[in-house]
Amino acid sequence: MVVNKFGGTSIGSPERMKRVANIIKENKPQIIVLSAIAGTTDSFLNLASLLYTGRKDQAIAEVSQLQTEYFCYVESLYTDEKFIDEAKGIVLSFFSYISGFTKDVFTPYEERALLAQGELLSTSIFCKYLQELNMEAVLLSAFDFMRIDTHAEPQLDYLQQNLCLLMEKNRCSDIFVTQGYICRNTYGEIDNLKRGGSDYTATLIGAALDVKEIRIWTDVDGMHNNDPRYVDNTYPISYLSYEEAAELAYFGAKILHPSSVLPAQNKSIPLRLKNTMKPESRGTLVSENSSKGKVKAVVAKSGISAIKIKSGRMLLAYGFLRNVFEIFELYKTPIDMITTSEVAVSLTIDNQDNIAAIVSDLTHFGEVEVDYNQAIICMVGDFLADNKGYASLIFAALSEIPLRMISYGGSKHNISILVSERDKVRTLQVLNEKIFLDSCGE
Repeated sequence: MVVNKFGGTSIGSPERMKRVANIIKENKPQIIVLSAIAGTTDSFLNLASLLYTGRKDQAIAEVSQLQTEYFCYVESLYTDEKFIDEAKGIVLSFFSYISGFTKDVFTPYEERALLAQGELLSTSIFCKYLQELNMEAVLLSAFDFMRIDTHAEPQLDYLQQNLCLLMEKNRCSDIFVTQGYICRNTYGEIDNLKRGGSDYTATLIGAALDVKEIRIWTDVDGMHNNDPRYVDNTYPISYLSYEEAAELAYFGAKILHPSSVLPAQNKSIPLRLKNTMKPESRGTLVSENSSKGKVKAVVAKSGISAIKIKSGRMLLAYGFLRNVFEIFELYKTPIDMITTSEVAVSLTIDNQDNIAAIVSDLTHFGEVEVDYNQAIICMVGDFLADNKGYASLIFAALSEIPLRMISYGGSKHNISILVSERDKVRTLQVLNEKIFLDSCGE
């Protein structure tokens, strides 16, 4: 069995959903994990904003417009009038429920229920389309097996037990369709795995069932060696290790959710990144194996703030770093990079929600400076400690770039630097020129 996960852009139009149906014909047995159709979740977030601020007339118009778009979608997707009518009935039922949110008090609970409708819609429409193609598929509700605990972590035993029971009840089928992203929390309420969580759903399911392979389908040919939005002549990487893929995902590669690597890695399940538009392309294979001794890719993470805490009493002051880290733990704010000297510590965060309170608390331990609008540039590969030349190659390329911070040695897979956001694109381009330009790919 394999898991095939298709993102929102892969089903963003009726033509693309038809492509997905053609792809899955070749893969049985399988579980298909679908995201919401591209743009739907953003539309629901906008709708939630309107409802929170009491703009109900605008919210009603938004619901009507989105319902019309879905009617157009199904009219183009199906060919049989019987299936068109049935699909419109499905859409009408969903939007009747969604309209109910405009008639009462809107709370975070209602918001989570609203955001779940995108995946529920896409999977219902897709299963109906497979029926038109005489492909029998079973629709499994993620609410029946995907649950998170009080720390928003997936409950793996619950997932495995309940998913296996559902599949056993439908053992005559070899195609199962379910939703990514959505789940229930420990109280049984509708919840979600946050944005991009469909990748996470797919790898959690794959690990629970110990499948042969997990395939993540998007609109690009796998993970690229640099960001093609800013850099010319990039190419897809053929092979990555789990560690390399996790570093790239965390530091900005949008093709893969950062949390999605670990479930596959724990079960040694290959994770393949493929292009829905070019299914014949090789894509990127993430596994235990990877080529050694080279820079594999460069990725950038924007929206970074650098915080420097300077204290004349830091030298040999036991507990200083603990006190600093406890403040970030208090505000549930992860730290990306950190460097230290005798009298100061500099670190970076990408979550600005509580930065004012964090800075206020840090002033009890020293003088605090904050640099906003920074970017982390991360170079990923397998940098063995006893090999020479990595640092000189990278920093020679960066000789004209002002560097705010450098992190080297914390991981054998990652060399990171901090630059001003205004230097991000130039940094990506010079690294591509000096490190990858003469390469023909893999």
